[in-house]
This record gives sequence, C-alpha cells and structure tokens, in this order.
Amino acid sequence: MCQLSSPLPCKCNQDLPYPLPVKESENHNKLKDPLISKTPTSQQEEKLQIQCPMKPQKTHLSMAFTEAISIAQIAVPMIFTGLLLYSRSMISMLFLGHLGELALAGGSLAVGFANITGYSILSGLAMGMEPICGQAFGAKRYTLLGLSLQRTVLLLMFTSIPISFLWLNMKKILLFCGLGIKGVALSGVWTNFNLVGSLIIYILVSGVHKKTWGGFSMECFKEWKSLLNMAIPSCISVCLEWWWYEIMILLCGLLLNPRATVASMGILIQTTSLIYIFPSSLSFSVSTRVGNELGAKEPKKAKQAATVGLSCSLILGLSALLFAVMVRNSWASMFTQDKDIIALTSKVLPIIGLCELGNCPQTTGCGVLRGTARPKVGAHINLCCFYFVGMPVAVVLGFYVGFDFHGLWLGLLAAQGSCAVTMLVVLGLTDWDLEAKRAKELTGDFLVDESQDVEDVKAEIKDDFLNVSKDLDQANYLLV
Repeated sequence: MCQLSSPLPCKCNQDLPYPLPVKESENHNKLKDPLISKTPTSQQEEKLQIQCPMKPQKTHLSMAFTEAISIAQIAVPMIFTGLLLYSRSMISMLFLGHLGELALAGGSLAVGFANITGYSILSGLAMGMEPICGQAFGAKRYTLLGLSLQRTVLLLMFTSIPISFLWLNMKKILLFCGLGIKGVALSGVWTNFNLVGSLIIYILVSGVHKKTWGGFSMECFKEWKSLLNMAIPSCISVCLEWWWYEIMILLCGLLLNPRATVASMGILIQTTSLIYIFPSSLSFSVSTRVGNELGAKEPKKAKQAATVGLSCSLILGLSALLFAVMVRNSWASMFTQDKDIIALTSKVLPIIGLCELGNCPQTTGCGVLRGTARPKVGAHINLCCFYFVGMPVAVVLGFYVGFDFHGLWLGLLAAQGSCAVTMLVVLGLTDWDLEAKRAKELTGDFLVDESQDVEDVKAEIKDDFLNVSKDLDQANYLLV
C-alpha cells in the first residue's frame, strides 16, 4: 500500500515513465482531501462516459416510427379479424345476388333494419368500456378491466331483450325476403354463436384473462354511472352514422328505379363496410394507445399517438380512393349480372372513394375522442355533420336537382368532408395535460380491490431502487 507522505513514486504509479515529486506541504494538504472528489476531473468524466455511455436522444421521427409500430401491433390483428367477420355478410350478399334482383334488394332492406334497430345500438354501447379500459390499463388498475367487461356484458344483455321482442314481431318484413333468404339468415345466426364460443375457448386456453380478470364480482352491479356516461354518447355517435346509411336505403325506394337503386345501395354499403374495416381497426388501436398513455400520466405521448394515428389515416384514405377507382368496372359483377345495378354501382364507386378520404381521418378522430373519454363531442359532431349538412344535401340533390341516386352519395361526401374538418379542429385544440387529469379522475371513480396492482407497483419501485443503487456504486468506483 502506498504512503501519501513519501515523495517516492508508489507501485500504482509505475505505469508512468516520469513520476513527479510532490512537496511535503502538498502532501499535508492531500491528507485533508476527500477520497472521492465532489467535482470529478475531465479525465474521470471521460472515463465515466466511456464505461457508462449516455443513451442517444431519440428524434421526433424515430419516436413517431416507434409509435406507429405500437399502433400497428394492435391494428393489424384487428384488421384480419374484421375481414373474417366481414366475410359473413359478404357471402350472404353474394348468395342473395344470385337469387335475383328482388332477393338482393329485400336482403339489403333486412340487413339495414337489423343494423338500425340492433347491431348499431349494441356496438355503440360496447364502445363505452373502451376509454375506461384503456386508461385503467395505463394506470395499472388491471382489475378494473374485468369489472368493466362484466358491467358491459350485463348492459348489452339487458338491451338485447327489447331488441329481440321487436325482431320477433317483425314477421311480415322478415318474410318479405322469402325462404331462400331465411336460410341465409339462419347461417348468420349459427356463425354468430360459433364466433362467441370460439372466443371464449381461446381466452380460457391462452390465459390472456389472468392479469385483468378478477372473477365474477357483485361490484359489477354497482358504480354504473361512469360506464353509462361513456356508453350512451358512444352509442349515439355510432347510431347516428350507421343510421344515415340505412336511411339512404329507405330513400332509394322513393327513386325512379327502386329495385335497382336499393340493390345497388346494398352492394355499395357492403363495399364501404369492407373499406371501413381498416380505419375502424386503426381507430380502436389509436384509442387504446391514447387511453394507455393518459392513464399512465403521459400527455405528450398520448398526443404523439393521436398525431401518428391521424397521419396513418390519411394514407388509408388515399389507398381507399385508389381501390374504389380501380375496381369500379368489375366490382358489382361479383354480386349480380343485372346491367342496371352494375351501371349504377360503377358510377358511384369513385364518389365512395372520395367519401373514404374523409371518413378515414374522421373515424380515427373518433377513436382519439374515445381514448380521451369524450364520446359526447363525437356524438355532437356526427349529429351536426350527417343530419344538418349531409342529409339536406342528399335530399336536395337526389330529389330536386335531378342527380337521383348519385345525389344521395354526394350528400354523404358533404357529411364526411365536414365531419373530418370539424374533427381535426377539435383535436388540434385539445389540452392534453387536462385530459391526463381527467383520466386520473375517471379511473379513480371506481372502487375496486387493487391489492394485486399495489403489490406490482411496489415490486417495480423496489427494482428501480436497486437499479439506481447499482448505478451509483458503479459511478463512485469509476471516480475513485
């Protein structure tokens, strides 16, 4: 061990070719110096940087790319799921088209009636759990997800009771489609039951429910206020948009050639449903990402997720426009061989492409609003744009100006365009710090057992403390 009082070089300095002598006075002062300098020298800092290099700062482009990957990981599986679900109605319409023009028109009316009175309502109510679950997951309140699921299932079951009675008493309308169409409807019923059973089996086998499912609880019959505050506006927003399409089918029955226009409208709605799968999946993905980041008290990341999602929606809109233009002359022939229906469909498909150019950002914007727990804003926008802008334009152009079938779709174009612009303005004025505070209040409205979540948080804090301690020990060693 070297002695500080000796002017001779110690063994630790033997790597230096010419050790410098140190004066006694300097040695005396050296004894008073701390072993670890409070202000490390440049050599020590350089050595520390070499041993512990700083992480490179991420650019905005790299962060946006990372966020796009996170969104795609959620959206892409949903797109494939949506395509599989869409194939049910697509196959039904194909069979109806081969049964004849009347069967295709009658099937379109039946599907429209089911959408108006049933599927749109249930789908809208189910979206009420989306902001709650997204923000709760970000806040690490995992048991709240299972509880919200139980409440939503009960809500949908209660709502389906009056819908079932309504459908059972619509015998005359259902029989209007004939026996062949009844077989198509029965196949859809069996498909729905098989789908539910398969989903339950997958959840049980894969074990994805273990983290968020706390078992059946009587708490699911309590604290419904926050869920209903999200579910009812979401339901209204979805119904307003869905009903607009179905009202167009009814208006087609008042045009010059009702059989051809109603059948063509059914084909075109199937086309929009196919295209809608992509922005809809993106909307759910963006809603999840925004809700997660707000629940985790990261408003900047939530804003980034919204921005990246809207940028992706513009790409989807351009792709939809290109698709509609490319298939306009051959698409309708897959459903029917009627020349009038094919002619109407081919002329309107480019208008649908322009509609989707506005619908993709609008749908994604609705997802951002759901992620920020503001479905009421989306409901107001849909009401004003679809019924105060789009509906008057469609009626005037279709029945008074002479555009006939084309005028109805030009009304949709006006609705989608105004809706997209309004949505972008609202999102541009969003206070993300305020939304993060609202997310904390929303997830705090539920009184659930969070003991497991607390233990997880404690474990994370303990791990972080140990990591910080190791880093400090390493830094002190290098400075010595």
